[in-house]
Amino acid sequence: MVEVCKVYEEHEEKIAKVKEKLPNDELIVEMANFFDSFGDATRLKILLALMEEELCTCDLSNITGLSVSAISHQLRVLKDRRIVSYRREGKNVFYRLDDEHIREILKIALKHLGE
Repeated sequence: MVEVCKVYEEHEEKIAKVKEKLPNDELIVEMANFFDSFGDATRLKILLALMEEELCTCDLSNITGLSVSAISHQLRVLKDRRIVSYRREGKNVFYRLDDEHIREILKIALKHLGE
């Protein structure tokens, strides 16, 4: 059971201070979508693999045991949310984490869960 106040009492100064510092609703929705990307086991496995190495869609298909088509769908979600980026090399497309911030978020999550 979650503990709650026994008497409803608002603390207006605290409320005003917090509301002033909160991001706008559009950014909150964008953040929710960003973190939702980490909530799918397949996407998370892709991201953890990409922490280790830049990989092509065929590599990711093998690692996850999913079809290239299924991997492509998950990568599209991650790319649209600016979590992964890619480069072409001949007929291959190699994916990587978009930047160091993504790697740090994953490292922090792993560390937190390992405690």
